[in-house]
Amino acid sequence: MARRPRLLLPTPPRAPLDAIAAALPAALATGTVASVRLDRPGADEAELRRAADALREPCHAADVALLIAGHPRLVGPLGLDGVEVEYRAAPLRKLRDELGKDAILGVACTASRHDAMTAAEAGADYVRVSPLVAGALGAAEPAPSDFFEWWSEIIETPILAEGGLTETLAREIGPFADFAAPDPAIWEDDLPAALLRLAEALGD
Repeated sequence: MARRPRLLLPTPPRAPLDAIAAALPAALATGTVASVRLDRPGADEAELRRAADALREPCHAADVALLIAGHPRLVGPLGLDGVEVEYRAAPLRKLRDELGKDAILGVACTASRHDAMTAAEAGADYVRVSPLVAGALGAAEPAPSDFFEWWSEIIETPILAEGGLTETLAREIGPFADFAAPDPAIWEDDLPAALLRLAEALGD
């Protein structure tokens, strides 16, 4: 079944928070972004709270979900919409129960079909399969070219493509993926224009 994917926008891990917050409203105004993922590896809870406070209002004003990477226990306290966790970082069924039915649970997998299917069965709201290109996101093995078509034919859980996304790859996976995530370097470009180009490629 053909799909029209929307974008999950990861925040640049090391960019100044004020720069991210300033650029975000124009990016969300494009209407291409379904969710923003707060990626702040190594940040303490105080910094994560400041980041959530800065991003929550523009996201919710645009009806865009704000997720956090790797901190499920902060979803409630920080007023977030959900979390993305690594496949082997948490007992997924227990985490699904703890988050409740309203919070979004994304699970980041490698290019393993088994891991992705297991995550879906455990209650993930979406499964991230990555990378699209060898070496992206630090992973050596890219997802097979037919992974997204195979998934769309047999699995109902939405799938997110990430890791080396280009406009060319967007055209290839667009008919089969539900979401796609650009690399954080997109923030260094004219962000709204770059998002619109990717969205157009995904819909081709």
